[in-house]
This record gives sequence, C-alpha cells and structure tokens, in this order.
Amino acid sequence: MTRLRRTKIVATLGPASNTPEMVEALHKAGADVFRVNMSHLSRDNLRAQVGMIRDVEAKLRRPITILIDLQGPKLRVGTFAAGSATLEPGALFTLDDDKTPGDATRVHLPHPEILSALEPMDTVLIDDGKLRLVVEEVNTGHSALTRVVIGGTISNRKGVSLPDTALPVAAMTEKDRGDLEAALDIGVDWIALSFVQRPEDVAEVKKVVRGRAQVLAKIEKPQALARLDEIMEVSDALMVARGDLGVEMPLEKVPGLQKRITRGARRLGKPVIVATQMLESMINVPVPTRAEVSDVATAVYEGADAVMLSAESAAGDYPIESVNTMNRIAEEVERDQVYWTIIKAQQAEPEATGSDAIASAAHRIAETLGIKTIAAWTFSGSTALRIARERPNATVLALTPKRDTARRISLVWGVHAVVTRDANNADDMTFRACKFAVRAGLAKVGERIIVIAGVPFGTPGATNMIRIAFVTQEHADEA
Repeated sequence: MTRLRRTKIVATLGPASNTPEMVEALHKAGADVFRVNMSHLSRDNLRAQVGMIRDVEAKLRRPITILIDLQGPKLRVGTFAAGSATLEPGALFTLDDDKTPGDATRVHLPHPEILSALEPMDTVLIDDGKLRLVVEEVNTGHSALTRVVIGGTISNRKGVSLPDTALPVAAMTEKDRGDLEAALDIGVDWIALSFVQRPEDVAEVKKVVRGRAQVLAKIEKPQALARLDEIMEVSDALMVARGDLGVEMPLEKVPGLQKRITRGARRLGKPVIVATQMLESMINVPVPTRAEVSDVATAVYEGADAVMLSAESAAGDYPIESVNTMNRIAEEVERDQVYWTIIKAQQAEPEATGSDAIASAAHRIAETLGIKTIAAWTFSGSTALRIARERPNATVLALTPKRDTARRISLVWGVHAVVTRDANNADDMTFRACKFAVRAGLAKVGERIIVIAGVPFGTPGATNMIRIAFVTQEHADEA
C-alpha cells in the first residue's frame, strides 16, 4: 500500500470511526496516522482503540502510526444559578474563589493559579473567544474584577483562555500523567502535549517517556511563540494547533505563524503537522468549500509533513470522504511543478555532520540522475529524517529492523517504512533494498535507486555509506 503522495494524513478517531472496519477503510483511503484524543476517551477505551488499530496494522501488514493527544490543563468557569447568564458590553463582571453559583455579576473560577497570575489589563476569553473581558482590578489569589468588552451568554463550565497571562501551571495534569503512562504501557508511537508554554513543559514529558515514544509539542498559546525556538529544539515534532491559537491571538496572525512554525520545523528536520478546521464543512456535507481546499493545499505547498482531520473523521457524517478529499488535494499539489519550486526555495543548508552531508548528497544525486527512490537502512529513524529534511523529489524507502521505528517515521514526509532484518553486508544491503523497492512499486527493472546505510551494520547513528544500484530481474523475482 504505497502512497502516491509524500505529505501524510492524520485522522482523528471518534464515534464516527470507532470500529475496525472504519479504521481499515480510513487507512485504505489515505490515513497514515491515527490520532486518539484523550479529552474524550477513558483509559479502558484507549486500550481498546489502540488494540483495534494494531489489529488492522497486522491485517494490512503496514506500519500504522498512533498519536495520543493529551488533554492538558482545561481551564473553565464554574456554574450559574440559572445555568447561564447574559453579560452586557461595558458591564463589570467578577471572577472569584466563591464556590456559590454565579449570576450576571460574578462566577466562581475554580483555578486559584489564574487568580494569582492575572494582572490589570490582561484579557480573559471565554467560550472559545465568544466573550472577551479585560481585567481592571485584582485581589491576588481571591478575585479579579473585569469589564466586559464583548458580551453574550455565558453558561456552566465554559472554557477560559488567557492570551496575556503566563500561568504557573505545568502542561500536564494528574489526568494527563495517568493517560501518558497508560499510553506508553500499550506501546503508542507519538505523544502530543497540549497547551505548551515553555520548553520545560516538553522536557518534563520526555523525562517520563524515556524514549518509549516521541513527543510532539502543540503550538497553541502565545506564550509558546515567545520561546518557539527553544521549544522546537527540545521537541521531536510540532503541531500548528490553529484552533486555540486562533482564539488566543488575532485570526489574521495565524497564517503567518503557520508558515513560521512550518519552516522552523523543516529547518531543524523535525516533523510538523498542520491541524484544525482543515475540511470543517465536511463534518456535515460530502464536499468541502473552495477555501478549505486552498487551506489544505497551502499546508502541502509549505512542505508540512502532515495535515490533520479532527471532527471531520471523528464525529462527522463523511469520515472516509474527508480522508479521500485530503488525499486527492495532496496528490494534486505534489504533481504541480510550482510545488517543487517552492519546496526547493525553502531548502535549508545541511548541518556539519556526516549524516546530513550524505542526506544532502543523496538528494543531489537523485535530482541529477532522476532517481525516484532513496533506500535508507535505519535503526533509530534519524537517517530517514535527515533525508526527508532535504525534501527530495523521491520516495524515502526506510528499511529498519525495529517496528517501533517504522511506526514513528511513518509520520514523516515522503517516508515509506518497511520492517525487515538488518543488512549483513554491503551486497545484502543493496540487494534487499532493490528487492523492497520493487515490491513496494517504487522501482522497476532497469531503473536505479540510491542506497544509504551505516558501517558497521546495526550501529545507530553511523550513516556513512551511499551507493547507486541498478534494479535487475533477479531483484524482481525475489520481490
């Protein structure tokens, strides 16, 4: 099941796609990665969903990536005596530590850390930004008097966003810690960390993970942008989480930030996912808007490793059609000559390492000779990542003895991962690379492929060999 595109598709599982038949259908339609959102799932159901994906993986004999999205610290107001209240623009409204039900003048805010951190002139957004308040006075730790800038109806347990306030809270709650351990115990591939504010948030999770999975930082808060370079350095991958980012920042800034994050991640050779509302209208209708098609195409043109479906595949009426549509958009963009012009213009200089030098050389050889497959023997996946960073007009056939590695790098742009025993020697390395290229439909008899490996074989991080190989009939017979 070799894709005709290099950009990967992430599909979120949910009520509309929570069966083995749907998982298989979504994967065949184009989903490379399945996201499990822990905001809406119990740990028992997590185990069942992961088991279901692994069963489909075994049936189809292709590595499938599983991304667990931790809920993070959800901030919410308390309850109202009448269930809701109407806030008029210009009115005063108090957020306080009084646990009694609220009204049109006040409500309980069950987060003392917020009441301790708020300062005059800070903005408070409620219900995904539908209501906007500005702090006028604070009684530190007890209450904050605000003035309503944008009013409306506020009801029980609506979410709170604080774009101007750096909160002294960790990105992981107790629920997240339990969910994380459960996810690691059952062998997921990627952990997405929500509401990252600082690099220490990512470092804390990586200490718990200890290499058992890769850690992806979701960029969705203004505080994260202030330390973006540091967060990028410590993370294994990034997500442009445009939903909360668009709530906490002016909407017109989000497209530029998307480009900044995408290009920064590409420069570092780290996967980047563009997410949220990509085909939002397909939750209810089978055809997207033209604007949504352009939105997906823009992310592909930018060289994002993956584009993500959320409610479209989790709770919508047309999950398979949504994946199919995203697949067709990506394929069409990648056939466009302008796509390769843009990709080439964004190419970063290789770092001063042997692996980067070889990856850069492989890219140039492939471009010069018109070779369409670069076979990389990789133990940890780093060689495949280095080649993908180059964005060659060739498929990266990643050959690895580690199933965990194959699953993790299946998120990465242009990578087709195959699990196989490690090479014994240079001849074995070349022969089996050609065989797997034919088997995957990536090469034909008479064509050339590039083979990259490290000597001594089986040594992580020892990439030091590059070879051009001809595919022969013997390779085809073995395939």
